[in-house]
Amino acid sequence: MCGNNMSLPLLDEAATVSGTERETAVVIFLHGLGDSGHAWAESMSSIRLPYVKYICPHAPKMPVQLKNFVSIPSWFDLTGLSPDDAEDEAGIKKAADCIKAIIEHEIKNGIPSHRIILGGFSQGGALSLYTALTCHHKLGGVVALSCWLPLHKSFPQAAGSNVNKDISILQCHGEMDPVITLRFGYMTLHKLKTIINPENIQFITYLMQHCTCKEEMAAVKDFIAKQLPPV
Repeated sequence: MCGNNMSLPLLDEAATVSGTERETAVVIFLHGLGDSGHAWAESMSSIRLPYVKYICPHAPKMPVQLKNFVSIPSWFDLTGLSPDDAEDEAGIKKAADCIKAIIEHEIKNGIPSHRIILGGFSQGGALSLYTALTCHHKLGGVVALSCWLPLHKSFPQAAGSNVNKDISILQCHGEMDPVITLRFGYMTLHKLKTIINPENIQFITYLMQHCTCKEEMAAVKDFIAKQLPPV
């Protein structure tokens, strides 16, 4: 999935929503298992801020154990979707390095790291959380929708110096989610509170399953606007 230059193809092929004004901030949003960045680029367009660029990469296809080894878009392998299932540690770390490379690219292009937000849905949200909490750059925030924290047992040690200990996180979850259960969402919330400042975590539930809704997207827009104000 990732070589030394992997981030450039990932970035070049991403669905991108450009700003209508001078771009002073970036949101990198990662899709869920089996999906692509296109639908989320459309969702970002509906809540766009004129000075923000939205980057929605496409995960590479790979055989996924959860899907009987069928090859589908996936950020890393999955054996199951419960807190005690075995995890693809090498794949998760490799995928996180790929997203960090996109962050580095945007920084080199003039966007300060604190003006970059990571976000994602389901598996993409999981990768965003892990990437942010192990990143050496201070980021602007994380949008974590219907997801979990991968390799949760490795934290807080995995966070290292934890330059993002004060990062703001918007965590949203469906109350009737049959895929990533609400219980898993609450377990993730409690774990996050041991890693970063608990006051910086906003946790919102919605009467929905494993999906999104207008109210949730409105909350995402408000969060992005707060964390990435005009400059």
